[in-house]
Amino acid sequence: MNHVSLPASWRSVLPHLDEPLPPDRSPESPAGGSDAGVSVNLPFALVRQSSQNREFWDIPAEVLDAYRSFRPTPLWRARRFEDAVGARVPIYVKYEGGNISGSHKLNTALAQAHYYAKAGVKELVTGTGAGQWGTALAAACSMFGLRCRVFMVGTSLQKKPYRGTLMRALGATVHASPSELTDVAARVGGGVNSLALAIGEAVEYAGRTEGAAFCIGSGETYSILHQSVIGLEAIEQLAELEATVDSVVGCVGAGSNFGGIALPFFADAATTGAECPRLVAAESSTTPKLTRGVYAYDKTDATGVSPMEAMYTIGSSYPIPDSHSAGLRFHGAAKVISAMRHRDQVTAQAVGQVEALQAGQAFTRSEMVLPAPESGHALAVAARLATDGGSSRGVVACVSGHGYLDLSAYQQLLDGELTTEPPEEQALVSAMDRLRPVPGLAVAGSGRGV
Repeated sequence: MNHVSLPASWRSVLPHLDEPLPPDRSPESPAGGSDAGVSVNLPFALVRQSSQNREFWDIPAEVLDAYRSFRPTPLWRARRFEDAVGARVPIYVKYEGGNISGSHKLNTALAQAHYYAKAGVKELVTGTGAGQWGTALAAACSMFGLRCRVFMVGTSLQKKPYRGTLMRALGATVHASPSELTDVAARVGGGVNSLALAIGEAVEYAGRTEGAAFCIGSGETYSILHQSVIGLEAIEQLAELEATVDSVVGCVGAGSNFGGIALPFFADAATTGAECPRLVAAESSTTPKLTRGVYAYDKTDATGVSPMEAMYTIGSSYPIPDSHSAGLRFHGAAKVISAMRHRDQVTAQAVGQVEALQAGQAFTRSEMVLPAPESGHALAVAARLATDGGSSRGVVACVSGHGYLDLSAYQQLLDGELTTEPPEEQALVSAMDRLRPVPGLAVAGSGRGV
């Protein structure tokens, strides 16, 4: 363990990209109509953070005060895990599970709740997959005096009922998605369980409720900006240890965890002229948008009314197989992550849930920390890179959260009942067939792995 200062500013990667991010498009004119921009109900501060090429953004005093209860988070060299996986180079881990939500999600939940409260919003509505984001938003709303309503993927809520209990204990109202409260759930029927639908329900509910606003946990540029505290601390902590790494790993649902740990390294290298480490996104093999998807305009949720975004995607209509890593079961990657993937500034590897949970079990037995199944994907990729995957100096991986509410997944692993369901090739092709490529950028970079 070591000690660093709490960052006073978030750091944006936007000034260091080769060109601006492709603009969003209106869902009514996806072929090239007016730029829809960001959602109109966003507080102006979040709009500016998503659109301006400003590198450093002061963290508001109220958010800093909240951060002090759990940040800086620890970073250590995982020597026993290195031995367990046969690593040839050091593996460092950055642990984000030591807060009330049990994950990195609280970093942006606190910021968003602060800005929405300042804008006069009374209730925040959201969709959540594994429940970490819902818990984080419930905690943030409690802190800033807002009501909170959460639509959680129904199968995930069944597997992890205590996530619902924790959110309710924090004052939130929790619905299993699909619910009976929205038109979008009625249209798709009761057989669909996806994060896109849960988000779609939240978008619709917030849109028709006075004083409410939709709030998203991952993927938007401002949420990735807020997560930069992870990487900023990690850079300082590695320097304090006099450690050098050539690979940075984070798991990817929409992208906030990976962006949080990795993009500050990119910005730091761009500023100092140093060589940038390899930035590796660890995704679920059931949702392989960065390794098997296409760079195209797609919906971010199931309503079809939100702006179309340029993203690596396997298609918002693709029926994602069930898995214990609900936080990674999102069809697309964030705009900024996708643009950097297209320019070979980030790479990606897909991991099945059996390998991820095995890495999680090895980490538990060696480091005495139980990681979330999502974090197991990052640990599995870190183990690959540190053994025969090409890292020559060292790897730092983000353990995005704890797995104490995911014990059913580990029980299935211990019972030998856990399987990995690969995507059906034809279903993937069908879901991507009708997507419109990003103009001028569609050929290079589609469906690459490392």
